[in-house]
Amino acid sequence: MAGSPTAPTAAPWNALADAIERASVAPEVAETMAAVDVGETPSETVYAENKLELLHYEPMVERPHRPPVLVVYALINRPYVLDLQPDRSVVRRLLERGFDVYLVDWGEPSRLDASLTIADYVTRYLDNCVDVVRERADVDAVSLLGYCMGGTMSAMFAALEPEKVRNLVLMAASLHFDDTGGVLEEWGSAEHFSPAGLAETFGTIPSDFFDAGFALMDPVENAVSKYVRLAENADDESFVENFARMERWLNDGIDMAGATYRQYIEDVYQEDRFYRNELRIGDEHVDVERIDMPVLQILAEYDHLVPPEASRPFNDVVGSDDVEVVEAATGHIGLSVSRSAHAELWPSVCDWLADRSADGGLDDFERIDGVGSAYADRLREADVPDLAALAAADPDELAERVGLSRSRVEAWIEQAAEIVEA
Repeated sequence: MAGSPTAPTAAPWNALADAIERASVAPEVAETMAAVDVGETPSETVYAENKLELLHYEPMVERPHRPPVLVVYALINRPYVLDLQPDRSVVRRLLERGFDVYLVDWGEPSRLDASLTIADYVTRYLDNCVDVVRERADVDAVSLLGYCMGGTMSAMFAALEPEKVRNLVLMAASLHFDDTGGVLEEWGSAEHFSPAGLAETFGTIPSDFFDAGFALMDPVENAVSKYVRLAENADDESFVENFARMERWLNDGIDMAGATYRQYIEDVYQEDRFYRNELRIGDEHVDVERIDMPVLQILAEYDHLVPPEASRPFNDVVGSDDVEVVEAATGHIGLSVSRSAHAELWPSVCDWLADRSADGGLDDFERIDGVGSAYADRLREADVPDLAALAAADPDELAERVGLSRSRVEAWIEQAAEIVEA
């Protein structure tokens, strides 16, 4: 009984003790966070124009699928969120599944670029990138994978140049706004907001403007909760590294050309002209009915930036008969970095693309150097149904069953294990 009156006062002292203990490891946390790397998948710049760079990633197979995949990201963030870390890299998932991957890095516009319009980005920069990829790969058309605003621009390009696009993958793309776009649609309403005034004032729209807006969409999470989780997991090096990579990307925003921003908000958000098939870029009508290639929409169930209903209805107005939707139980950014997306979503996206490739999709075994269709058949006849089974096989037993040397089979097993573990 003597201790009862003092029991309620123990909580703040315990909290203080925890805070002091966590503070003692703060230097180690800071050191870990400063040391993380992003965008590590090997690549080279194969084309550059103004601030833009077109990256080509080193293929992981001898015979990649045709056509190549050209990844198109948004204009207001760095694209390395698609290659944030090896085990959560969309770029690597595509490479591992045998695709030839290119990515558009738009760079950051200067004040001299304030007058760049959507037409400049879509009909000049993106068109030039597509042509470079087509020439390098010797193909007539590429597969476009557009994320967020990059998806919107990819869809615009597909409507203008359908003969250059074999497959169109739209990932949380802003496509339809008629009481469907959530809080951003409300904030961008013509009743409350003038993008022309903002563009005239700044020229190029500052990244700080975007950062502040996104932070205010969930202020408690962005200002408090995530840092509490960091403190609670300060001794978990993997958690700290993942946190640091994401924070680096979130704080690495870029400005946006004012003319593009104005047109995007007015035409896509406020007037919904793209969905209504009324959009014009320069002198050209962006006719959504000309989007006649296979279309896959990737949606995030908990996306507060581009809610699913700001994307899904677009499949009803395009000209293609081959349209599908896959939805993941994650948020806007989680589509590219969440563990569940890489375990479940991206394998199905890769299957969809492979099925619509010129080769009809390489056999999984043919991702192994030296394995063609005949050896793939021989492996299956030896009761090795897939790469996971191959990775777990005993080299001596399998060599005897398939009638090949141990060294060759062992090399196949090692490659299979690398692919399965990636």
